Amino acid sequence: MRIAILSDIHGNRPALEAVAADIDAWRPDAVLVNGDVVNDGPSNVDCWRYVAQRRQTDGWQVLGGNHEEYVTEWRDPATPRHGPAYDLIRLSRWTYEQFGGDVDELAELPERWEQVAPDGTTLVAMHGTLLGNRAGIYPFTPDETVRQRIDTTAAVFVTAHTHVPHVRQLDRTLVVNVGSVGIPGDGDGRAAYGRLTWKQDRGWQSTIRRVDYDRAAAERDYFTSGFMDGAGPEAELSLVQFRMARDVRTRWSANYRERILNGELSVIESVEQWLSRDEFRGYRLADAPAQYLSPR
Repeated sequence: MRIAILSDIHGNRPALEAVAADIDAWRPDAVLVNGDVVNDGPSNVDCWRYVAQRRQTDGWQVLGGNHEEYVTEWRDPATPRHGPAYDLIRLSRWTYEQFGGDVDELAELPERWEQVAPDGTTLVAMHGTLLGNRAGIYPFTPDETVRQRIDTTAAVFVTAHTHVPHVRQLDRTLVVNVGSVGIPGDGDGRAAYGRLTWKQDRGWQSTIRRVDYDRAAAERDYFTSGFMDGAGPEAELSLVQFRMARDVRTRWSANYRERILNGELSVIESVEQWLSRDEFRGYRLADAPAQYLSPR
């Protein structure tokens, strides 16, 4: 049995197409898209249409992630339309508008997928963990914390969300984070996805597959799609994150979110402060306005 699991595409169509071609060449028995097809990137509608088409024609399974939640929350009239709370979610508003508000399919995506092997053991996949789509697992997450977040009755628990791929055996469960297709967070700009196999004599095994793709074309999409102009100040955070293949936006949010909501500074000011750090030198929009930069 062969299962391909990809996740966290984030509107990166060149990466998605390259990974899909690699998966097709491998010829798995099942393919799962483990959430975050859209948002935090430029080509969200194209990526969703591609995944939806493969779901229809090739039986791909699709789960929802936290970014699908962010986008579909705009259907609720209570979602902020102005002020600091709006400024913090303006990026997902841009994605929502790209869909013309037609995001019902995204809202209906399930949160869990299971596959049973011939020996009766089970693979369980979720975008995040049992604690929700925003509770992930990193390589440094302590084992005891991981035990609280996974289904320990499963032979394999597959997650994503953090954009950092890794595999660990924890007690009787093989824990697999398949990483990110569109915005890897481990410093390797190549797209990542997981290959899961089951064999009678070996049981479940997993490898992380890395795929080269046209990153220059992907970066151009940030500009030609209108993302940089329309998605608000956070758009530059997303671009820098893509260029570096490192987490940028999550750390920025942890440092500034409460201060922004309290009115201490604006989103624009916080982005400028955060990206002025030495670690981002050379990756900013002013450093390279519209050209491909490779992760260093």
